[in-house]
Amino acid sequence: MHVPVMLGECLEYLAIRPDGIYLDATAGLGGHTGAIASRLISGYVIANDRDAESLELAKQNTAEWTDRIRYHHGTFSQLRSALSAQGIERVDGLLADLGVSRYQLTEPERGFSLMADGPLDMRQDRSQELTADELVNFTAEKELADLIYRFGEERRSRRISRAIVRARPIHSTQRLSRVIEEAVPRSSRLHPATQTFQALRMAVNDEQGELDQLLAAAPGLVKSGGRMVVLSFMSLEDRKVKQCFQMLARAGQAAILTKHVVRPSSEEMINNPPSRSAKLRAVEMK
Repeated sequence: MHVPVMLGECLEYLAIRPDGIYLDATAGLGGHTGAIASRLISGYVIANDRDAESLELAKQNTAEWTDRIRYHHGTFSQLRSALSAQGIERVDGLLADLGVSRYQLTEPERGFSLMADGPLDMRQDRSQELTADELVNFTAEKELADLIYRFGEERRSRRISRAIVRARPIHSTQRLSRVIEEAVPRSSRLHPATQTFQALRMAVNDEQGELDQLLAAAPGLVKSGGRMVVLSFMSLEDRKVKQCFQMLARAGQAAILTKHVVRPSSEEMINNPPSRSAKLRAVEMK
C-alpha cells in the first residue's frame, strides 16, 4: 500500500483553498495528488510525473477524484507546458516530493532495487536512451568513481569503481550488488551497495539537473500568495532547496514559512519507514 510521506504537513503548508489550482510536480502513485483533490470543490490539481507507468497507476489510485485532476507526463523542465495545456500561467500552490516512486523500487524489472534481481535500468522515463547498464559497463574507472562519490556521497567510491570495472560486463542488479559487497564488505545495517545504486539512479535521470530546472522555474509558476512545498530525502537535494528559498527571500520574492526544516513525527517514522529521511521546506510567494 502506498502511503504518502508527511501528508498532513504538506497539506498544512499548501494551505489549500477549495477553488484553488495546484500542481503536484511529482505525482508518483497519486498519494499527495488524491489528498489535494479531495479538498477541492471548484478547483483542480495538475498531476505531473516523468514516469508514464507511475502516472497510469496514479490515475487508478485517484479515480474517485478524476474530475478534479489533470494528468501530465513530463519532466520538471516541462512544467510550464503542463500549465499552458490548461490555459493558465500560475497556480495557487506547488508540491514536489523528490523521493523515488514506490512502484519503481518494488518492480524488479525497473532495476532500481538492489534487493530483487532485475536489469540495470533505473530510468524514471523509459523512453530515454541512457540506462544504468551503460554507465556501469562503459564509464571510465575514474569518472565512475567520481560519479559514485558526488551523487552517492560514498567515501569508498574508488575501490567500488575498480571492482566494477574488473567485473565487467555486469547486466543485473544482483550481480552489481554482489560485486560491490565483495569489494567493500558490510560494516553496518546499510547494504554496501546502497549509495552506489543511489548515485547511478541520480546520474541516469539527471536528478540534480532536473531539480535545478524545478527551482529555477517554480517561482514563475506560483501566484503571489501561493505556496511552494518541497520534500527532499538527501542532503544534496535539501541543500539546494534551502539555498534557493533563502535566495528568494533575500530578493523579496518569497517569505520562508519553515524557519527550520520540518521532519516527520516519531509516529510516522515508525509507521511509514520511507519517511525517516524526509525534510520539508516551504515558502509563500510575494
